[in-house]
This record gives sequence, structure tokens and C-alpha cells, in this order.
Amino acid sequence: MVSVEEATGVVLSNLFKPPVHVVDLNDAYGAVLGAPISADRDFPPFNRVAMDGIALWFSELKNGRKEFTIEGIQRAGQPPVNLSDVKNAIEVMTGAVLPEGTNTVIRYEDIVIQKNVATIMSDAVKEGHHIHRQGSDAKQDDILLTPGMILSPAEIALLASVGRSDVPVFSFPKAAIISSGDELVEVNEIPELHQIRRSNTYAIQAAMKNIGWNGTQYHLHDQKDFVIDSLKVIEAAHDVLIISGGVSKGRFDFIPEALEAIGVKKLVHQVSQRPGKPFWFGVSKSGKTVFALPGNPVSTYMCFYRYVMPWLYKSLGVQQKAQWAVLGDAFSFEPDLTYFVQVSVCNENGLLVATPEVGGGSGDFANLKRVDGFLELPKGRKTFNKGEPFPYWSFR
Repeated sequence: MVSVEEATGVVLSNLFKPPVHVVDLNDAYGAVLGAPISADRDFPPFNRVAMDGIALWFSELKNGRKEFTIEGIQRAGQPPVNLSDVKNAIEVMTGAVLPEGTNTVIRYEDIVIQKNVATIMSDAVKEGHHIHRQGSDAKQDDILLTPGMILSPAEIALLASVGRSDVPVFSFPKAAIISSGDELVEVNEIPELHQIRRSNTYAIQAAMKNIGWNGTQYHLHDQKDFVIDSLKVIEAAHDVLIISGGVSKGRFDFIPEALEAIGVKKLVHQVSQRPGKPFWFGVSKSGKTVFALPGNPVSTYMCFYRYVMPWLYKSLGVQQKAQWAVLGDAFSFEPDLTYFVQVSVCNENGLLVATPEVGGGSGDFANLKRVDGFLELPKGRKTFNKGEPFPYWSFR
């Protein structure tokens, strides 16, 4: 049995190498950028007026002139006009190019205009005021976006501004989501007294869709040869297998043996954690990745967010930001295991506070509706104090 830290190290050392494909800009939101994006020209591409007002030559103002005749107007989207006389000014609009022959913008709030003459009312004007200088944000050919960025509306705007209607993004691995067990029936069936409906694969599928990933669902019955034959076919057709159930020590838990039979090398099996102790991880001869998660619903859910999601993000080059929360109530846990306690969270004056909502154990997935994630309490301790910070794994 390995520690959570050891299991994490193994998982994150065996990554998927994602190919790149191109999507339309309108479909790029939420995708992961697959290539660097550079500026096709300076940002901004000209000296840009930053406030509505007038533009003038500052030395005249510095020498004491307070009144300037307005000789024209510079609109946004109009080629630059030229100031013909330094004793004059040009009205300018926000976003317009700075008129030639001017070097300072004074906003309307600091002037009075009467009969086409602007009188300067402020003594705080400085040379270069309210001008967004060409290239001050980025120079032509500067790298604006790097691979591994999850594209938010801010990145979409940058892509549009440099004319990238087609966007290179990383492809998600082709995933199989597999449930195991004779006790499971389809969601649209009426279960017998000894049966339950499949839910883990739907939970995993929903978690994947939340980040734009998808998978194909399969179900395996508890027959050893059938499990081996099915996994062989599924492994050949997918990049990653995410299996729920059949991974513990029961007489009909054939998954570890079946994976070994089709050439998947076991790298992790059993982690000193609760829930999710039977967690299994391996890599096939052809480089396919296999996660076999314990079948209890809370265990499946926790292991997916603790191991599968970090593996995916690191494979895509995404820098996953660690989340921490403070314990809302004192808590105790006797076994010498890392404990992922179910918690509800709230923000109290800028501090994320996680309150334990233990429920009925790893089989009580109804309790998940009350919680927001898992707080990771380290092994080697029995008591955990209110207000102590710990890693937090959110699924909302």
C-alpha cells in the first residue's frame, strides 16, 4: 500500500501526450490552447486616445496658454488628422488615433468649450496625459498566450484581436467509462430487490462534460473471461480507461487480474486513504492509461477528482491552482490513513471555510448533494483543529 503522495507522483509521471486540432473561434471557449499565440502588430497599434476631450501640443499649455481654438475633430476609426497650428486643439474621442502634431489629451471634465474655444480649467495636466501609447501593452511578435491556457472570454478576445478565427487546441484523450458488477442495471430499468441502477458512470460522464471532455460508457458483468475479452477490445479503441468497481478483494473482483491478462502494467494498487483505498492505476503496453476506481459511489467520485482530473490537466499542460480551505469544526479520525472528508464550504470574509458533512460512508452518495467537495486530512494524526487549513478538492 502506498501513500496518497506516492500514488499522486506515479499518476502524474505517466501522462497522455495530447494531439492538437483546430476549432473555430466561436467554439474555442473552455478549450485548452495547443500552441503559442503572438501579436500580429503592436498593442495598441497606434497612440490611442484614452479619454474624450481635446488633444494639443503641451508646450503651449506649459508656456501659459489657457485658451485653444478647436480646429477639427478626430473620431474613432478615422485616419489621423493633423494639428495645423500649435495654438489650437483638436477634439478627440476615446479609441481614436492621436492626431499628428499633438502629444497630450485633456478630458472634457477639465475644460470649458464656448464658441469653438476650449479653456483649460485644471492645473494638474501633464504632458502625455490620457494617451495609450503604441506598443505599451505588447510589441509585434510578442507571445500573448501560451499552450495549456484554458480559454476564457479574456483569451477569446485576444485571439479575435490578432485575427485568429481558427484556434489550435489540445484534443482530450479518447475515454472509456466502464462500470462493473452484476448488481447493476440500466438507469431505465426497474431493479429487483437485490439490484441497483448504474450511477457512477453517469457521474463521471457529467464531471467530464463540465470541462468539455467526453467518454463512451460500457458495462462489464462479473464473468472473468467476458471481462478480459471486453477490456481487450475497449483498451485497443481508447486512450484512457476509467473503470468503476471490481477492483477490491472480492471473489468476483476480476478487474486487476483481467488488466494484467491484457498487458496492462500495475503501477499503483491500494492507497492509504479513505475513501478509495483499493484505487488502481496502470499503463498498457501500447501506452494507454487505466484508472480503476473503487465501486462505492463516494470513493469513485473522490478518486476521479483527486487523481484523474490532475492527470488530465497536467497532460494538457494546464497549471492547476491548489485550493485550500480551513476546517469549520474540529474533527477527529482514528485510522492512520489520509482522510478525504466530505465538506460544505462558504466564504467568510474572504476565507474559505469547510464544514464536515460525513454522511453514511462511501456508499452514501445521496449525501453528496449536501456537499461541495473533499477536504484532504493527512495521515499520522487523529485530531484536526477548527481553523486549520488543508487541501480542498472541489466538484462544484
